[in-house]
This record gives sequence, C-alpha cells and structure tokens, in this order.
Amino acid sequence: MSHTPLKAKNLADILKICKDNEIDYIDCKFTDPRGKRHHVAFHMDMLDEGTLKDGLMFDASSIAGWKAINESDMQLEIDPGKIALDPFAAQPTLEVFCNVVDPISGKNYNRDPRSIARAAENYVAETGIADVAYFGPEAEFFLFDDVKFSIKPHKVSFELDDIELPHNSDKSYEEGNMGHRPRTKGGYFPDSPVDSCSDLRAEMLTVMRGMGVPVEKHHHEVAAAQHELGMKFSTLVDAADNIQLYKHVIHNVAHAYGKSATFMPKPIHGDNGSGMHVHQSLWKDGKPLFAGDKYAGLSDMCLYYIGGIIKHARALNAFTNPTTNSYKRLVPGYEAPVLLAYSARNRSASCRIPYGSNPKAKRVEVRFPDPLANPYLANAAMLMAGLDGIQNKIHPGEAMDMNLYELPPEELRKVPTVCGSLREAVEALKDDHGFLLKGDVFSVDMIEGYIDLKMEEIDAFETMPHPIEYLMYDSS
Repeated sequence: MSHTPLKAKNLADILKICKDNEIDYIDCKFTDPRGKRHHVAFHMDMLDEGTLKDGLMFDASSIAGWKAINESDMQLEIDPGKIALDPFAAQPTLEVFCNVVDPISGKNYNRDPRSIARAAENYVAETGIADVAYFGPEAEFFLFDDVKFSIKPHKVSFELDDIELPHNSDKSYEEGNMGHRPRTKGGYFPDSPVDSCSDLRAEMLTVMRGMGVPVEKHHHEVAAAQHELGMKFSTLVDAADNIQLYKHVIHNVAHAYGKSATFMPKPIHGDNGSGMHVHQSLWKDGKPLFAGDKYAGLSDMCLYYIGGIIKHARALNAFTNPTTNSYKRLVPGYEAPVLLAYSARNRSASCRIPYGSNPKAKRVEVRFPDPLANPYLANAAMLMAGLDGIQNKIHPGEAMDMNLYELPPEELRKVPTVCGSLREAVEALKDDHGFLLKGDVFSVDMIEGYIDLKMEEIDAFETMPHPIEYLMYDSS
C-alpha cells in the first residue's frame, strides 16, 4: 500500500482510491469539544457512493458535551479534500476527516468543532475583510519511557521517567549509563548523543508527510525529553486538521518505539512547559494584508488584529489554554508568554512579530496557546477576536521591546496578563463571547455546553486533595 499523499475531489474519487489501494475499511475521524479525536471504521462491503453521500450514522450520546441519549443519532459527512492512508492500521484503511451533521435539520451540528472552524472561514470571506486566513501552529510535546499515575481516595500520585531526564545522571542501567543528557532548561538544539530522539522525530516527520501534512523540520526543545516537529502553515481548517494528524502520528510512532507522548502543557515541575505558538495572517486576492509601513513593517489591519487578540485574550484562554494544567505553564520565568503585549523582538510578549523582509512573511505569532487546545475552536476563536479588532479598529497601543520580566514591579502591574486559572478563563468567556457569535460562527448553545464541560474539569481538580498539600499542611 502506497504512502504517497492522496487527493480526492469527490466521493467517487474516494471509492476509486479505495479500489486502487485494495482498502478494506474507511475510518471516519471526528473531533469532540475537548479536542480529542474519535473514529468509527466502516467495511467497504457496506459502502457505495450513495451511502457515502447520505452520510454515515453514529451514536453521539457518549461524546462528552454532545447529544443526549434521547437525541443521539448523528451523521458523519466525509470531506473528500482531507484523506490519508493509515500507516498504523493492520488492515488496509483509508482515514477520512468528517463533519458532523444533525440529521433532523440537515445542517452542520452547532457543537461540532470542525464545522465551527469551517463557519469561521466562511465568515471572514463574508465580511469582505479577507478571503483567506492562514494559520501556522507550532506544537511542542514530551516523550517519556514510563508514565504511572494513581487517582484514588487514599492515593493521588504520578511518576514519570525518561532516559533524558536529569535525575537519571546517576542511575544504573544494565547497558551502562552513558551520561549524555540535557540539563534542566538546557535542551534547545543539542546535537546527538545529548539529543537521543533525532531518529524518532525524523520518522514521525516522514510518516506525517506520507499522510499529506507538508513538513519542515524537527528539533529538540528546551526541556529534557521535550520535542517539536515543524509543519507548513495552511488555511484555518486545514491547519487544524494537520494538528490532529500531528498528534495522531506522534502518539503512534512514539508508542511503536516504546515511548509515551504527551501534549500536556506542564508535565514536569521546574522545567519549561509545552506551548503551541500559532502564526496568523490574512490575505485577499492573493495579496498579504498584514504588510504595511507601521511598526515592524505591519499594516494598520494587522495592528487592529493584534488589538482584538489582546482585548479578548482572557476569553480566548478558555479555548487556547483549555485545561487546569495549562495554567501551570502560564507563569513567568519559563519563557511563558503571560503578558498581553506585542513586540518584534521580545519572546516574553504574548504576540510576537516574526522577522521577515518579504511582505508575504508578515504575520503575528500568538504565543500563549498550548497543544491541548482544540485546534478547530482555538483557531476559529482567535480569528473572530482578530476580526473584531479590525472591525472596531482596536489599536493595541505601543509595542514593548524590552524584556518584560525585567520591568520594575510598578510598571509590570500596568501590563495586562492572560488568565491565571481555567476558572478565570471560563468566567472571562461567560462575560466576553459576543465577538464569537458574529456570523453564527459560534452559538450560545455551544458556548454554554463547552463551559459545562470545563466546569466538570475545574470541579474535579479543585476538589481533589493534592500531595503537596500534605507537605504544606499535614503537620500544621
């Protein structure tokens, strides 16, 4: 079975690809509100162009945040433009991306993240501001050799290990301890043998490329056992699709190598966490709209876009930083962009302007998102915030090119920050979501359902005793 990227224009093309590649199963992929992919595989014996066109029924009642048991039937609508041969399946399998459709109304389900992202793409064209929005995510992750955790009424614990972690400098291995490993915060771009996973990352990148993701590079990240793969920017929905493929490949290739991959923003205390910086730009008629003669070669439109991001950042956090763990990364001192400012020089600012002499390279890099964000919802929400900034000409103020963490305390207090907890982010979303409702991109029903999901996580986290509380309070 070939691993060359596949392209299809319609359902007939998909069936021909299946025949040519002797495919046994079409595996329908969709994403829940939390960003986790789900799938259901259909055997080719039951599929023809008619059944694919009618939509494939599935039970949505067990998907968190979706339909109730008495209204569970939903349809999967295949997107012919996003398909790939699954290199991990034992049986010949074609992986397809799907939108979720309500069979009663015949419309896209208003809580389906991919459908929301598609609506955001349509909205930007409807405004006349631009005809395409480009997104370039950079998601970091950790690889571990061993992951154990326990959640019991009498025991709450986790334990991680990896050959790269600094605490293994004196560990006895059967084959001997070679001693080459990154120090804390010392893992950025080391050559082998300090970088122990170059071949593993290269295989991940090769597999991604075979599944149709345009790739760029791979490298070790700042923390021990932390890594990043680079892929090219794309349109809003396609970039989100590619992040889902990115995670799928990383999890499965790591698993095949006996490693466990995690996209948790802060799995280890005291070292850098994992972010997902997202580069963004708007274009119209093939021309970049963010290039101009203002600060760092930006246009007024780009500055207004940044103004919208900064204005709505705390509400955006509910989508871009959607877990309780997210806020263990968003603290000063670990290259975390907690300060709501913009700069062409300063990586401590939440909005960075990457260098680029070509007008086509002009873009804004939003640095506070993390890789547990649902990419469809996060991209759509950031676009809506930026468009609101353009529509209302929200200027972000002066750029801040100094090291923001070295500001005197009285000056630092004047700089707004991202949220400090998921609870703060959810409260911000409750108070500030009107910009998301424009063009019927997001709905009140979807936002309320999403908030309910997040409150479940908040309540579970806040009511669970933590081991550090025993250290601080047991003998008090």
